[in-house]
This record gives sequence, C-alpha cells and structure tokens, in this order.
Amino acid sequence: MRGLDISQVAYTFAQSPQKTGEADLENAPRHRSPNLFDNYAHRYEGVLNRALSPSGETRPYFARQRILWLHNQLQAIGFKPSRVLDYGCGTGGSVPFLMEILRPRGVLGVDVSGESLIQARSEHGGEGIEFANLQDYQPRSEFQLAFCNGVFHHIAPTQRPAALRYIYDSLVPGGMFALWENNPWNPATCYITGRCEFDNGAMPISSARARKLLCRNSFQVLKASSHFYFPRWLKWLRPLEPTLARLPLGAQYMLLARKPA
Repeated sequence: MRGLDISQVAYTFAQSPQKTGEADLENAPRHRSPNLFDNYAHRYEGVLNRALSPSGETRPYFARQRILWLHNQLQAIGFKPSRVLDYGCGTGGSVPFLMEILRPRGVLGVDVSGESLIQARSEHGGEGIEFANLQDYQPRSEFQLAFCNGVFHHIAPTQRPAALRYIYDSLVPGGMFALWENNPWNPATCYITGRCEFDNGAMPISSARARKLLCRNSFQVLKASSHFYFPRWLKWLRPLEPTLARLPLGAQYMLLARKPA
C-alpha cells in the first residue's frame, strides 16, 4: 500500500484502564495515543524490567531467545534474509540481536514514536542499521524478513489489517514475517502485563485469532509455536521448551508466515 496514512496504523488504546477481553474488542471504546511511547522512551527499559522481574529475567534475555528461535526456524527451511524490517522497533532493543544472530546486510527499524527512535539511534545505531518513522518509510517490497514483537496488542483490531498491509507491501515475494505476541491464555503473561504501565488498556490477541488475521490478509502461515514456559528459578527445565513449543501455552507465541511468491 503506497502512501499509507500514519493514522491507519498508529498505536491505539482503550479509554478504560481495565483490561479488555478478546470478545469485547470490537465494541471497546478507544482513543488514539500516538505519544504514549514518547513518554516512556527514556525509561522504557526500567519499566519493562520491573514488570518482568517475577520471571527472574530482563528484557535482553527474552529478546535474544526470540531471535535465536526464529534463526533456528529459518535455518531449518534454508532461508537466510539479507534485509530485515523491525516493525514497531521501539527503542531498538531487538536490532542488535537481529544483526548478531541472523547476520543480514541491514536492518530497518520503524516506529510511530519519535522519542523512541531517537533513543534507538543513540543506543543501537551502527553500520547497516537504520531507523525511521513509520510514516516516512513507504513500503516497496525490499525486505526478505519482517520481525514484529509485542506490537499488535497496541493496535486497535480495526486497524490491524492496515498494519499487516504495510508489512506485506514491505516484503519481497516469498518473504517471511515473524509475528511475536503475548499469549493471553498464559496466566503468568496476564500477571506480568498487568504490572506493566504501558500495557494498561492493551488489547490482547490470541494465537488463533492472529493466525486468522494473517490468513485473511494474504499471508500463508507456516508454523505456530509458543515459548517462555519456565522462570529463571526453574531454568533447569528450559531444555524442555522446544518440545513444549507445539502447545499454545507459553508466555509468548510466534507465528511464522510467508508472503506468497
């Protein structure tokens, strides 16, 4: 989609501070809060790590593990991306792991938060790494892989197809899309998101619903998996996680989808 209006894909939030269930999403009142993450840009890491503290881990642990799992899945099908789009990159915390583990020629991180992008450029800028405001990058079918973590629960359901079209149009034919989201079926996830200030009013999306959304918007879903079953104090059980990945019960899930060739 050329010339996509930022208003179509900006983060949106429920007006009520209460958590909204999936069944209520279509009728939930909403207002746009495009500056929400601007307000958190300089303290995003601290706020998130406080919310994650019951797990015994911090943000970098989860960021690295997501990319390692994605790398293994791509390697299994012989797919090596040369350019990667990080959709909703925030302060850029995933970008170093995308570069280190996937070893693409370049990564572009896009986001609606100008302050977060300033932080991203300051902390994670480097050769082959670029950051841009969502409205400044016009999709033109140039990325082999799009990566997105924890963004779609901040996008109103009515605006999610536009966000997917932006990603779809950014990918080359045959390109891959790795969608990571919080699992609303996992009690630990619900507890941690309830502790996180900027998840107040977020609109959860289950793996089943996300799969349907991807299929309705022209993606082919290749694989669904779920992750992060054990907190740090049970880390001796983590070797079991690849076996448990086929169950829809982990703290997060990943859907690996493809744009038809």
